[in-house]
Amino acid sequence: MSPNPPSPAVDVSGLVKRYGATVAVNGLDLVQQRGTVLALLGPNGAGKTSTVEICEGFRSADAGTVRVLGLDPATDGDRLRPRVGVMPQGGGAYPGVHAAEMLGVVASCAADPHDPAWLLDVLGLTSAARTPYKRLSGGQQQRLSLACALVGRPELVFLDEPTAGMDPQARRLVWDIVRALRADGVTVLLTTHLMDEAEALADHVVIVDGGRVVASGTPRELTAGDPDDQQLRFRARPGLDTRLLTSALPEGLVVREPSPGGYLVQGLIDPQVVSTVTSWCAQQGVLAEEMQVAKRSLEDVFLELTGRELR
Repeated sequence: MSPNPPSPAVDVSGLVKRYGATVAVNGLDLVQQRGTVLALLGPNGAGKTSTVEICEGFRSADAGTVRVLGLDPATDGDRLRPRVGVMPQGGGAYPGVHAAEMLGVVASCAADPHDPAWLLDVLGLTSAARTPYKRLSGGQQQRLSLACALVGRPELVFLDEPTAGMDPQARRLVWDIVRALRADGVTVLLTTHLMDEAEALADHVVIVDGGRVVASGTPRELTAGDPDDQQLRFRARPGLDTRLLTSALPEGLVVREPSPGGYLVQGLIDPQVVSTVTSWCAQQGVLAEEMQVAKRSLEDVFLELTGRELR
């Protein structure tokens, strides 16, 4: 008889969280399998931070059930905390504490920590080891917060906007670390406003809005869309007659100029369509530049589901 499969790393069912008359989380369901990377996405006020804080044990739920590594974070915190790493946005350190001191204190609380000096080196913080936290750059503070989340060798890591304030080199380093964690069997649940980050890292994406899940799936599943809804983009002289180009193309294709000199052809894009566009532009005496065929991005899907208005 085969052994029972392990429980999910995170299992949330019917979660409700209220703040006075405001319902921040409204019957949310979420399951994350062990050893995977899940990106929890949503606009400001969607309920994702409250959901994560309840999973971390920092807030209590008003209704529903939450299990993290098979434990209830509200009642089993003493058993759960040694197995979980948390990287909050903003770090939360004392302003005067040195980077190495802060990481050393966190390491001293773990049963089998990583070598703090090694972790500082991996995250490019060795030269800042004796620098007070308040004098670290925003990106260095973020990397130190990540080091604190990882030093205890956690089974599950919560990362809140892990690359906020980082330059491109540091951002890529964090991406590599997240991929290495997954390869080692560590579960990672991250929140981010960077859609390319979620698309690059996540095995599974959950989009929340109004305290509920509005979409869930792999990045490929969420961006698949209708095969007839593709995009051909190119740049040329502003003001071309898009109606004439539309009439030259097969039926069902639509041409727009969303920005001056930026053209978009939507529909089923095949080699003949690309050839027709370039030939038509040549007949007009213009050169079609920066031509590319693209599918919907995760950002396109996010905006379709949550709207484009500011919050």
